[in-house]
Amino acid sequence: MNLFSEEMRRDPYPTYEQMRSSSPVLHVAPLDLWMVLDYEGVKRALTDHEAFSSAVTPVIGKAPDWLLFADPPRHTKLRAIVMRAFTARSVAGLEPRVRELSRELLDEQIERGEMDLAADYAGLLPTMVIAEMLGIPLEDRARFLRWSEAIANLSNAISGADGAERMMSEHAAAKAEMEGYLAEVLGARRRAPKDDLLTRLVDAEVDGERLTEDEILGFFQVLLAAGTETTTNLIDNAILCFLERPADLARLRGSPDLLPSAIEEVLRYRSPVQMMFREARRDVEVHGQVIPAGKLVVPVIGSANRDPQQFRDPGRFDVGRDPNPHVAFGQGIHFCLGAPLARLEARIALSDLLSRLRGLELASKEPWEPRKAFNVLGPARLPICFEPGRRSAAAG
Repeated sequence: MNLFSEEMRRDPYPTYEQMRSSSPVLHVAPLDLWMVLDYEGVKRALTDHEAFSSAVTPVIGKAPDWLLFADPPRHTKLRAIVMRAFTARSVAGLEPRVRELSRELLDEQIERGEMDLAADYAGLLPTMVIAEMLGIPLEDRARFLRWSEAIANLSNAISGADGAERMMSEHAAAKAEMEGYLAEVLGARRRAPKDDLLTRLVDAEVDGERLTEDEILGFFQVLLAAGTETTTNLIDNAILCFLERPADLARLRGSPDLLPSAIEEVLRYRSPVQMMFREARRDVEVHGQVIPAGKLVVPVIGSANRDPQQFRDPGRFDVGRDPNPHVAFGQGIHFCLGAPLARLEARIALSDLLSRLRGLELASKEPWEPRKAFNVLGPARLPICFEPGRRSAAAG
């Protein structure tokens, strides 16, 4: 079993099925980590904070100082601050701007009849949305994309994969750039506050104390990575699912009201985030096996979402699946804060792509190249072609 091979990261599900049916809890000796593969086991690992800590100690040393790797009570206090930016009202208020950005990105490509969906659209849209939420100029988006990739690839280092030192070095360089960039931007916000998320972070207090610049940097990194990587992969994976199944695509085109359900099925069937990280606080028994205290635990969300004990015919993609209790956004106190925003962006993006790109198909028969981070699922590049169209009337 090679968790890091391109074949595995392009289609891990046959391996998941084999491992899950053999043993839903598996010790990966070369990396000295424990994989939890079944639905109930994954839910427990994500929600039982007495047994499983989010403050992991990876083989590379200390985990990043991010909200993702914090336990209560610190996690509770810090999460409450960021939640202010992701209320239902604030996310709904973003819809007109998301629609405008989606239209602009498609207008740049539609007359050509071809594009790299990952690079030219799916990677840019969520980056631009997060940049605007933070109050960062759109012209900095190339820098944002590079930082986001360095942050996402850190998962390989946490797991002890080959190239861990290089991933750590790349992240350290990106972090140094972000520190300098943020110091300048935060200084400007203190002198002249704006109506954006960075200003709210500067003004936020926890137990009467302002956030430190390190804590704000941690928020910045999480928002940059989690706010872009998940949505990018969700959009790309959805198009892959639809193009591989013309009947489902025709059904969706005929019943656009199925789109929200189809998005949930993409989240289950091709989960953008495949794995999370936890650490056993004590010796923990799961399905008759004992995970020793202090060991790295990897709840495999992608496997849980294909568990036949939870989902009927789990290997079948069904745009109308109901119920669909997937765990693609996690579970418990670490449930993804940006889930409503990701769903909104995906709904707008897929509606635009399917309505504006006629004759849509993959431009290459070669297997797509997976993204570098081993804990996510999605293409690094996805060439597509379509009938050349016209720029929107608004753009004209």
